[in-house]
Amino acid sequence: MLAHRIEATITDNKTLTLENLPFDSGEEVEIIILSRQGKGSEQKKYALRGTTVEYLEPMKPVAQEDWEVIQ
Repeated sequence: MLAHRIEATITDNKTLTLENLPFDSGEEVEIIILSRQGKGSEQKKYALRGTTVEYLEPMKPVAQEDWEVIQ
């Protein structure tokens, strides 16, 4: 199996053109497209980063009725 790596950019109409590939005409290939991790992707991944967190009654028991030992 011959692997070939190339970096490319998706165009405005969401297409990708690959030229001068090192494969023979008619040869079957498998194409896997991986997104480069950029700043935009990181913001989506950590959407709540930098937001304010407020705890309402942090010492109040949660799901107390679910514990068999307490009953």
